[in-house]
Amino acid sequence: MAKKTIADVDVAGKTVLMRVDFNVPLDDRQQITDDRRIVMALDSIKSVTDRGGKLILVSHLGRPEGKDPAADAKYSLRPTAQRLGELLGQNVAFATDTVGPEASAQVSALQPGGVVVLENLRFNKGEKKGDPEFAGKLAAFADIYCNDAFGTCHRTDASMVAVPEAMSGKPKVVGFLVGREIQYLSDAIGNPQRPFVAILGGAKVSDKINVINNLLGICDKVLIGGAMAYTFSLAQGGKVGKSLVEPDKVELARQLIAQGGEKLMLPIDTHCGDDFSSNCNKQVVRAGEIADGFEGLDIGPETAKLFAETVKQAKTVVWNGPMGVFEMPPFDEGTKAVAQAIADSDAISIIGGGDSAAAIQQLGFADQVSHVSTGGGASLAMLEGQKFAAVELLDEF
Repeated sequence: MAKKTIADVDVAGKTVLMRVDFNVPLDDRQQITDDRRIVMALDSIKSVTDRGGKLILVSHLGRPEGKDPAADAKYSLRPTAQRLGELLGQNVAFATDTVGPEASAQVSALQPGGVVVLENLRFNKGEKKGDPEFAGKLAAFADIYCNDAFGTCHRTDASMVAVPEAMSGKPKVVGFLVGREIQYLSDAIGNPQRPFVAILGGAKVSDKINVINNLLGICDKVLIGGAMAYTFSLAQGGKVGKSLVEPDKVELARQLIAQGGEKLMLPIDTHCGDDFSSNCNKQVVRAGEIADGFEGLDIGPETAKLFAETVKQAKTVVWNGPMGVFEMPPFDEGTKAVAQAIADSDAISIIGGGDSAAAIQQLGFADQVSHVSTGGGASLAMLEGQKFAAVELLDEF
């Protein structure tokens, strides 16, 4: 799936519409608290501006409901335009609408090397509906389309699908961020170096059913941690105390255990607490032997050791989901052990977005892994083997 990138098209004097992921966290004063998503888009942005292209940036931010403009104002992209200007060291224009007169005026005023950020796509109902009329207006602004928003690649919003469709005959390419995601995730699934080990955590089996199913057919080992391990424990007739479980998924867990055989590795011990807090009474017990009044909050030390040994032998590792309540010591130990093992490994290591990405950043190992995904939902969907319409329709070599 070798897609053309923004570097493969001549942008000089042309207008590029780039879909970015500027869905950054803001505090109560509309100040950006983490600008990583803007920083990560800089390479693609500079590829256009440094070569004399005119750049229109579009993104969503949050979930505005469209019922109360005053309430939705907190989702304005204006702070991202200001921060981008600071990072680029140049003025970045901001349009207070998306396809209205202000956007048209700002786009018309663009000079080579100039940048404008349009207002939040989701302020227009046509974005979520994939409305062709809305998409057509956006598409008419530009000569080239670039998708650099991996976090929304699994969605069919107008800016992801209908806009490039409306730009028939014009170049449609990926940005460097999306290009890297496709390279790592599709190569890992399609042509992994072996042994190939997947580590899956998180709360719910239901969130990861399709991923587990798909990876059991591809991987040499699939390691299960997090709260979903307790549903598997229940399926084996174990005692789980007051642990978080999905009783309606026990039969499914049983089927996955049968299907996985020796490939599927479940925890052999559990770190428990009698309350969801760092100060609770704690005990480590064998898996399936959690006492009444206690809940599993992390994999135990023996499991952490076993999982680390398995990672050490791997040539490709994919990790999605923490092993326990990693935000709350001492129940972060299992996640730390797995993260350390991945960081120490020579394997190609791919960290799924969301909590896994947060954990690897928090623990300081981000520069010791091959790739940290920028999209939790999108990376999961790709690990499920899904095809993305937003990527399929882009130009290939």
